Amino acid sequence: MITSWQRTAIIVLLCLPAIASKVTFASEADQAQAIVEKADQIRFPRESFQVDVSITNTAPDREAEHRKYRILSKGSDNTLVITLEPAADKGQVLLMRGRDLWIYMPSLSQPVRLALSQRLTGQVANGDLARANFAGDYTPTLTGTEKVDGQPCQTLELVAAERGVTYPRVNYWVNEQNMRPCKAEFFSGSDRLLKVATYTEFKPLGGVVRPTRIVITDAIRSGEQSMLEYSNMRRVDLPDKMFTKDYLKHLDY
Repeated sequence: MITSWQRTAIIVLLCLPAIASKVTFASEADQAQAIVEKADQIRFPRESFQVDVSITNTAPDREAEHRKYRILSKGSDNTLVITLEPAADKGQVLLMRGRDLWIYMPSLSQPVRLALSQRLTGQVANGDLARANFAGDYTPTLTGTEKVDGQPCQTLELVAAERGVTYPRVNYWVNEQNMRPCKAEFFSGSDRLLKVATYTEFKPLGGVVRPTRIVITDAIRSGEQSMLEYSNMRRVDLPDKMFTKDYLKHLDY
């Protein structure tokens, strides 16, 4: 006859595999989130900062197009993207607050609402410059390991946590040893591969070794790509009033 103590022991033993499975799952989820957060901190500081980015767009049978922007960012939810070049577009400003985005143009009396996924220039979407918060916008899952340019990387699938982000899904490669971002694949809502980004030219920028060059290649139209080069990053104090629609017309370029 089985005693009550033996019955309890049997129940515990039967439950152990399920408990272990849940612990492993929680551990992997935490690990995936930590990897994405560390890679985010390498790409951009958490503190308020300013950085310049030059973009060169190339495509077959077309002359290269050059554009330059200045990014002012405070935390992960407040960003200004100011157009510096070409001269014809100077003064245009993107304002991001949370996941809301507006564009201000001197020829218009009021800012106009935009989508983060809308193309800004070449292969660069508005959200590629205005919002780079993978850790806050996506739920990551570890999918394995793979080498990128000979470097062992953790592979992750990032699924949008809410609607309205730049891309519904991202495949992400992060260096196992130093948590530097290596590569990303961006997908549409229909799960079509749109473009591929590679992170290169790691150099000191704003006091930390970061990728100073990102090459975004169109996965649909062969030969089209945008090269983003970052420079002149520095920490700056940015008052909250700068990140309001009323203040856009008062910005000094």
